[in-house]
Amino acid sequence: MVPEVIDIPGALVTEQVKIHGEAGRAFVAGLPDLAAGFLRRWGLRIDGPPMHGLCALVLPVRAADGTPAVLKLQLLDEETAGEPVALRVWNGDHAVRLLRHDEPTGTLLLERLAAHRPLSRVEDARTAVRVIAGLLARLTSVPAPPGLRKLGRVARSLLERTPGALARIPEPDGRRLTADCAAAVREVAAEPGNRLLHWDLHYDNVLAADRAPWLAIDPKPLAGDPGFELWPALINRFDPDDVRRRFDTMTGVMGLDRDRARAWTLGRLLQNTLWRTEDGTPPSPAELEIGRRLLGRT
Repeated sequence: MVPEVIDIPGALVTEQVKIHGEAGRAFVAGLPDLAAGFLRRWGLRIDGPPMHGLCALVLPVRAADGTPAVLKLQLLDEETAGEPVALRVWNGDHAVRLLRHDEPTGTLLLERLAAHRPLSRVEDARTAVRVIAGLLARLTSVPAPPGLRKLGRVARSLLERTPGALARIPEPDGRRLTADCAAAVREVAAEPGNRLLHWDLHYDNVLAADRAPWLAIDPKPLAGDPGFELWPALINRFDPDDVRRRFDTMTGVMGLDRDRARAWTLGRLLQNTLWRTEDGTPPSPAELEIGRRLLGRT
């Protein structure tokens, strides 16, 4: 069965090198041995073709007693280090259940969900948004445990980097929107919150399951304000005429203060704008349109 593990998807190789450089290249080169080691160590056998996202190789496996699971192999960094911490806190409540974790490598053994049935396949976007909102309401209802990245630190970094980015944005409208996003973040940065955030709950990070209709996977956890969680459901399956309705639905279901939630959502736009500007690429038209809609300019 091990030869299946050796066939590392090319897209995963490309993304690892793009994101992590030589560290990503080394991680990919070591994946076959890493996978083989955990298959032996945890008494697992391959039970299907490998899957992958941008950052992890995911192998369907079965334990010695026949229990289906997935083995998730990923490069250990600031984001992935927090994943098992959050999953332990949620303990399978509205999220995938963590079965085993190897701290030195960040390797996870997770319950197997219906990977072929992501929320993105639900045709009605209104239904999908309500599912996201319901999951977030539950996931963010608990305080973040110690040791996670903090939204306050993220916000300070965004505000420190904004002046340099503004100098590199040639379009007046783009500069104005970026400056307004920074101003919104500045108003809420002193109270960044302390809830456990998923940070990346888009429609492909929600899977169907036998024990629950929908469960969240792949958190990139932060400690902060739940208003910082809304962006993925706005930018994915983008519909300019649906931005305000989605925002209102999520803030209503989650019981959020809409002014604060708007400020933190504009913070996500600012974060993306800074990433893109620093890489020499402009924000996408969809991102800019979400900002305009939330600021009431369209």
